[in-house]
Amino acid sequence: MTATLELGAPPAATAEAATGITAGWQRVCLVDDLEPAWGEAALVAGRQIALFRTGASEVFAVAQEDPATGAHVMARGILGSRGARPTIASPLHKEVYDLETGECFSTPNLSIAAFRTRIVDGFVEIAL
Repeated sequence: MTATLELGAPPAATAEAATGITAGWQRVCLVDDLEPAWGEAALVAGRQIALFRTGASEVFAVAQEDPATGAHVMARGILGSRGARPTIASPLHKEVYDLETGECFSTPNLSIAAFRTRIVDGFVEIAL
């Protein structure tokens, strides 16, 4: 039996096809390998991704690169929420991003790539 749970926003159209990065669902790790309320960085199909487990079966994935500085630090950001919307604040300048959509609440001209996630048979997968 395969259990699948999908979360997050659909990936934005990008130039990944031109860069050779594999598109589609990518298995990353066991959901139990992620500590709740803590970020982890992963290299997935050649791309740095920040993963956040916010509940027993709720995982979000965004680009590891901070859009404001270019530093690969988002997994060390501060988890929070704006109402019911889960957020991550950059550890450098504290810009706050929606984990589902990538929208920046504090600086409207910034956004971060947000990826769909799902849990299949206890493994976290993300859509690139």
